[in-house]
Amino acid sequence: MLITGGENVYSVEVENAIASHPAISQIAVFGIPHATWGEAVHAIAVLTDGAEASEAEIIDYARASIAGFKVSKSVSFRADLLPLSGAIKALKRELRRPFWEVQDKAIS
Repeated sequence: MLITGGENVYSVEVENAIASHPAISQIAVFGIPHATWGEAVHAIAVLTDGAEASEAEIIDYARASIAGFKVSKSVSFRADLLPLSGAIKALKRELRRPFWEVQDKAIS
């Protein structure tokens, strides 16, 4: 779960909304630093081989099935598969680390 602007957002709900897009092979959703909201919803997507999709397309697709405040504010795409745990769950800690390291450096 992440908190954005005082609202609780369950990453699995956002992941489910995006995962049904035909171009998506894998998806992970988590919070990244945001100056106003504390955290912003961010998605990292791996596209199906040969598929194409834009950030705006993925965001609009999710908006059709979940509340606006839950929709990813940004989407990045990876060529490599997501790192997975032994339980075959995305290692979100590893995926979000670069975003929060930048935040930590800015504070220092």
